Amino acid sequence: MPTIKTSVTEVILPVTVTDDKGRFIDNLTQGEFRILDEGRVQKIKFFSHDPRQPTVIGFLVDMSNNSTIHWSNYKDAVKEMVWGLLPNDKNYTGYLISFSNTAELLVNTTWDPDKLTTQVDRMKPGGGAALFDAIKRACTDRDLIPGEPYQPRRIIVVFGNGHDSASEYTIDQAIELAQQRLVTIYGVSTAAYGMEDPDRDQLEKLATSTGGRVWYPLDNPYSEVSGFLSQPSDEGNYALHVGTGGYASAINSSIYKAVGALEGEITTQYILRYSPEFDAVSANKEKHRIKVEIPSLPPSSYHVSTRPDYYPNRIGQ
Repeated sequence: MPTIKTSVTEVILPVTVTDDKGRFIDNLTQGEFRILDEGRVQKIKFFSHDPRQPTVIGFLVDMSNNSTIHWSNYKDAVKEMVWGLLPNDKNYTGYLISFSNTAELLVNTTWDPDKLTTQVDRMKPGGGAALFDAIKRACTDRDLIPGEPYQPRRIIVVFGNGHDSASEYTIDQAIELAQQRLVTIYGVSTAAYGMEDPDRDQLEKLATSTGGRVWYPLDNPYSEVSGFLSQPSDEGNYALHVGTGGYASAINSSIYKAVGALEGEITTQYILRYSPEFDAVSANKEKHRIKVEIPSLPPSSYHVSTRPDYYPNRIGQ
């Protein structure tokens, strides 16, 4: 069928590649990647694997009642991530949104990390959770940096458990808007170990639909502790008791490992860009499917994380 060039200038794909054990594969070259847009192979116009890639990062922090238990730990983790990802360099900017009963832009886009961390110190949990409205605000209600979404690219990090009880926006509307604006959503779950987490799927959906993923630092902070058996609901099986120094140390260690892993992924991804070309049938589709392959590797030996689709006529607004 004849080739049709879309009006979209470029599609940007942050790509993470891991092996079958979850370890990063970081030695690939441009020629080893293949991009399929609606099944049609695309020509890669831009390739980068620089360790420090210009980014604009939204820190979205859950201030609902769900964050009360471990807020002091997560507060320090948010601050550490801000300092790690905003190194007082104007190529790396960020903004801070809190969400409880409403979503509030506390700090607009800036390269100064201390403006964000100072505000984080003043935050106190309480109320409902307007997560989806917070994503909407991140996509529409902040100062933009010249060059977005290509240089710098757009990232959101959600500190929360995926719960939403107060948004006007739905999860599907939030995902569609993030996809349109080429935003990648990551999550650091605040769900506590042994507690029911009914909103886990929502946080996963936000991340996987935009090319990101979620870390669960409190999923099992006891996993490396000698003496812990199996049942978190049975007090006799706790090797570390709540309120003790050992317990606090295990919680802190788990959170900081998750923060470090997320920082590593964001700063070491492969960045691919292409100008879409597709056939007449695909040209009429509102949403296009994307697949990234590495033909030089056996299919079962690697996993690619990137955005699964995009809107060709509403991109990068």
